[in-house]
Amino acid sequence: MGQKYAYSKGIIRAKLVSFEPDSPPCDNKITMSSLRVLRSGTSLSHEIEIKRSRFIAAIARTDSPEEARTFINSVKEQHPQARHNCSAWMIAEEGQSPSQHSSDDGEPSGTAGTPMLDVLKRNELWNVTVVVTRYFGGILLGAGGLVRAYSSATSEALALASFARLEALTVVETELDPIDAGRIEAELRRMGAQVLSTEWGQSVLMRLAMAFEQLQSAAALLANLSSGKYSFRELGQRYIEIEE
Repeated sequence: MGQKYAYSKGIIRAKLVSFEPDSPPCDNKITMSSLRVLRSGTSLSHEIEIKRSRFIAAIARTDSPEEARTFINSVKEQHPQARHNCSAWMIAEEGQSPSQHSSDDGEPSGTAGTPMLDVLKRNELWNVTVVVTRYFGGILLGAGGLVRAYSSATSEALALASFARLEALTVVETELDPIDAGRIEAELRRMGAQVLSTEWGQSVLMRLAMAFEQLQSAAALLANLSSGKYSFRELGQRYIEIEE
């Protein structure tokens, strides 16, 4: 599990995430420059009833297969009397094989986990785990009915969630005199830089994130605003979460 960085802007978070590819993997490795995800910290549930069977969908933001498994196990512990706890996840990391998973957990093959996974794919949603718990109501639904039930429970739960994008951005920092900090911050924001944090003291340490192709223009702007007094130090690339 990667280290999490929380910065001063409420809807912007930088995360260094590390994932372990699960089996079976998706088809190809990906370059994660921008991915749609659940908003960080999301965990919610939604229940539907179909012919007296209860379907309780629990969804959570999970940034590794380990987190996904932990979430699935926690849901199972909450529902020890349930007949089925079906699950699906999709996890992605730059340069790694994306991990996907589905489990029917005793339902007829292909009637639960796969439809749930298909909902995640249709929403192009990553770093998410869904578990649908079923309490059997005594009436058989048939294969088609189960597919519709598990798909609907997943879709309705996702409709309640908040979403974000993970953007692969370059993080830099600069140290400014307090008298210059406000003016320079405003100009950098105006050009599109994300201000992650400002630490005030005798000087102001400002951390920002931007697309790599913006960096040269931002560095030139900073030098121009300060007559060459200030410059950026690159801290590397991080995934910045930006709310949709």
